[in-house]
Amino acid sequence: MNIIFLGAPGAGKGTQAEIVAQKFNIPTISTGNIIREALKTGTEMGLKAKSYIESGKLVPDEVVIGIIKERLEKGDCGNGFILDGFPRTIPQAEALDAMGIVIDKVVDIEVPDECIMERMTGRRVCGSCGASYHLIFKKPAQDGICDSCGAELVQRKDDAPDTVADRLSVYHEQTEPLKSYYSDKNRLGIVDGLGDVADITERVLSVLEDKA
Repeated sequence: MNIIFLGAPGAGKGTQAEIVAQKFNIPTISTGNIIREALKTGTEMGLKAKSYIESGKLVPDEVVIGIIKERLEKGDCGNGFILDGFPRTIPQAEALDAMGIVIDKVVDIEVPDECIMERMTGRRVCGSCGASYHLIFKKPAQDGICDSCGAELVQRKDDAPDTVADRLSVYHEQTEPLKSYYSDKNRLGIVDGLGDVADITERVLSVLEDKA
């Protein structure tokens, strides 16, 4: 089964993608990971991407799409795959279609923006050992101090309120239109992303069982 996972940053799609990948024994293909792998192995598209990255520019769509194509041609994708982080835009989805890649199901994990803000801006990490905490869901015994090593907890730049708000804005503007794109193709399944991981997984699997 060829699957795409959609969802705003912090919606938990990465976790669900990994669970489904293990269940169906198919690879999860994350755009960031395969770009790094292409750079490491020095593929034609990887070298093209390297030139943009080294000059501080965004890797253009045609290069990202080329790297995706290279990855999907590998043998472990023969029984299916999960795309996590691609496509991000309508043009990328159209390019995927132009490659002749048939997508069986698109799973959109829906979480309200206010919940995502709470999840992401509440995260804290230990600056020394890297242990993770949350101001609401996983509090340290002493405010601002790591339980494991006693070092100070910090908020990552990616979890700062302004950064999270900007990422959500980009998602709604550029990626959310994919819901209509795949709904028109009768491929979209919407999943409530609130609750325990096991409950969300059950909803995801229910959507995947309906492959019409």
